[in-house]
Amino acid sequence: METETRTMKIDIHTHILPERWPNLRERYGYGGWIHLDHHRPGFARMMQDERFFREIEANCWSPERRIEECDRLGIDMQVLCTVPVMFGYWAPAADALDLARLLNDHIADVCQRYPRRFLGLASVPLQDPALAAEELRRAVVDLGMVGVQIGSHINTWNLDEDALDPFYAAAQEVDAAILVHPWDMMGKERMPRHWLPWLVGMPAETSLAMCSVLMGGVLERFPRLRFCFAHGGGSFPGTLARIEHGFHVRPDLCQTRTKKPPSAYLDRIFIDSIVHDLKTLDFVLDRMGEDQMLLGSDYPFPLGELEPGTMIEAASLKEQTKDKLRWRNASRWLGRPLQQV
Repeated sequence: METETRTMKIDIHTHILPERWPNLRERYGYGGWIHLDHHRPGFARMMQDERFFREIEANCWSPERRIEECDRLGIDMQVLCTVPVMFGYWAPAADALDLARLLNDHIADVCQRYPRRFLGLASVPLQDPALAAEELRRAVVDLGMVGVQIGSHINTWNLDEDALDPFYAAAQEVDAAILVHPWDMMGKERMPRHWLPWLVGMPAETSLAMCSVLMGGVLERFPRLRFCFAHGGGSFPGTLARIEHGFHVRPDLCQTRTKKPPSAYLDRIFIDSIVHDLKTLDFVLDRMGEDQMLLGSDYPFPLGELEPGTMIEAASLKEQTKDKLRWRNASRWLGRPLQQV
């Protein structure tokens, strides 16, 4: 495996789906699930019942195509996770568990076939934290996955909900990295135009998740958890000063679950590098710290970085800092020496 003497690039935020899976409407007896319409070679429509959701290409399901593109882009390894629309938090937990197992078995198989190129994050049915804990243990212990991807909220629960503690306890127990990805964006009913749920709602969802974890005492109850928040922390870095100010001037509202301000935890959480321009990269690195950012691209989707890692290479950063972003920080988030990856 690679050693620490070689510059590597690990993309910690990429999405994958099976090329095909069972008809979930027939399997569970009701609609609302995603299926793929392979309408022409190398392309498929993601459909939610009869509603078009997204067009994807073969790089969303073919590991061989991914490896070809990674080689062209200089990416040594990808961390794989499902597409958030597949979480199934809205469904009965037994059905969401069944789907999670299907998705986890698929990702684990890809990682086992190409262990030098891919690592896997599990999906779990978080609407039932006990079932989620059980599936996370299976994914990490039995399937060899390195962590879990979760949504920015679970139906009406934010990420500091006490009901989630059994899941967090299991994640800490099996030493799982946690990637928090925005989904089911707040206020989407007020944003029917201009793709605003993705452009406005997604950054706000990530900030909501971060504030919930940092102000909800989650890291005090579970001090060994390692969270990474997608899309450069969303709107959190740009509004941290306001959040911090509010924490101090309204302790009656903001200090109900912890007396430590959000800034006290910035060295305990990670963010990915999807911030879209060099000035923003400089700002977010200054705000969050160069030890806490990981190369992430949202591959293979267009709202991410289309050529993963190129902005880090273009930045006016010391080589030591770039190496942290390329792979060293990822090794810390994953909780394992790189040579074991």
